[in-house]
Formats: sequence, structure tokens, C-alpha cells
Amino acid sequence: MTMPYNYRHLYYFWVVAKEGSMSKAAERLDMAIQTISAQVHELEKSLGFLLFKPAGRGITLTESGFAALEIADQIFSLGERLPEAVRDAAKAPKQKITVGVSDGLPKLITRQLLEPILQMKEIHLIVHEGEFDDLLADLALHRLDIILSDRPAPNNKNLNVYSEELTKSAISWYGSEKWSKAVKGTFPDCLNHLPILLPTSHSMVRFLIDQWFIKNNIIPNVVGEFEDSALLKTFAASGMGVFPAVNLVQKELRETYHIEALGHCSDIYEYFYAIRSEKKIANPLVEAIIKRSSL
Repeated sequence: MTMPYNYRHLYYFWVVAKEGSMSKAAERLDMAIQTISAQVHELEKSLGFLLFKPAGRGITLTESGFAALEIADQIFSLGERLPEAVRDAAKAPKQKITVGVSDGLPKLITRQLLEPILQMKEIHLIVHEGEFDDLLADLALHRLDIILSDRPAPNNKNLNVYSEELTKSAISWYGSEKWSKAVKGTFPDCLNHLPILLPTSHSMVRFLIDQWFIKNNIIPNVVGEFEDSALLKTFAASGMGVFPAVNLVQKELRETYHIEALGHCSDIYEYFYAIRSEKKIANPLVEAIIKRSSL
């Protein structure tokens, strides 16, 4: 990218502004006054505005000059921290991993699946959430190191990626205290009398839940459908309705959202996968996620 001005010229301007005169700036920089003046004029020319104006026997900043000085202060104060930042990075280099998270994956599960690397020191974690197909394309182009998803990658030799099951969990139904007290009859028949919140069809588990309703003669009163799992839990916590979630997050639901289990579906499981590209040299952080112990 071509800059509209020269940073060296900006630096000379900054020194003049700090010192208050061309002569003092020239002395500090050990350069001729004429050279300093010429460099500042070049900066003014490139910006299209005068930065200094006469003031008695000296000079002072114009309004444009004050604006330029404010930016220059930020630039060169950051520059002064550069040697320290480089030195610190050399002493303790961070391991970097870029993770794609399928938008159908519950946020609390994402946190658990990444737990093996979160315990490590000096890591740089970058997380992108998006549509499953878009993430697969980014992985194939090596823009991502790994994808976490609620579904495996499709069988497509052109993608050159492969999936590994990380864990699975049975499903339970949860609700706020308001609905746990309003339960009538036994589970799961009681769901016929409760407002239902569900993930949208973008989630793999939604199809299984719909089939489970049919199998158990439940006609659900669906009052809300959500793509974002965290948003679903927020509305459930406010008392809007009851909802299904994996047993893996039962503790977090109780502690964070004050939500309790109403009943368990032992015949529904949600599966979670890691998807990575076939590289000869694997990122050690990717290996740590895949070789995790059972949840």
C-alpha cells in the first residue's frame, strides 16, 4: 500500500513540534536547519495543509498541525514500544491456532472442546464462527487450522479434509424455576403443556428432536427458534419456555442461567467433531484438541 506521506517527514515534523523550533529540532537530530525545514515542507505538500505558522520570532502549530501532532504522538509512542514487544516475543513465542466454529455448535460446548489448549501458556487463539460450508472452504484453503462442528465433513475427495469424533452427549430438557414448578404429569408427556424453544434447522440435532416428538406423541407448542445457542439460553432463562440441550453443559446451565433439568432423553445423542486438512506437519495445538481425554 502506498502511503500519501513519508513517515520520516512525519518524524521530523513531530520533533519540531515537540522542541518548539526548527533550530532545536535540528540540534536534537544533528541535522541542518535547512534540511529539517525542507522535510517538513514536503510533509505539508503531501498533506495539502500548512502545519506551522509564524508566531513572533518563532513558529507555532496551525489547527491542522495540532491534529497531525495528535496522530504522530500515537504513532511514535507505539514505535517506542516496538523493541520491547519484539524482545518479549522472542523470549516467549506464542503458539497460534485459528479455529472455525460452526454456527450450529453450542457456545458452552465450544468452550469445553477447546479446554485442552486453554490450559496451555503462551497461546494465541483466533476463533471464527460461520456457516459450515464456508468454514470448510476456508479450511481447504488453509485459512483455518481446525473446525469444530456438530457434523462431520461430507465425503468429498476434492476437499481433502477429514473428521474425527471428539465426544457425544445425550440430550435433556431444561427450564427456569417458573416452568419446573409448572410441570404437569410425567416426562416427556409434560412437554405437551409447556412452551418450547428450539434450535433452528441449521443444527443437526433439530431433526432428531423433531423425530423424538413424533415417537413420543408430543405436539410441541413452539414459541421460539434460535440459530444462536447462547441467545436461546438467554430467552429460556427469562422464562420464555423450555428447551433441549446436551447433558455436558448441565452444570453451566445451572450455575450461569439458573436453569434446571426437567427430564432426560436417553435415546437422542448430539455428536461433536473436529475437522482438519491433511497436512504433513500438524499444528501441535490441533493435536492437543483431537487427543483430548473424554468429557
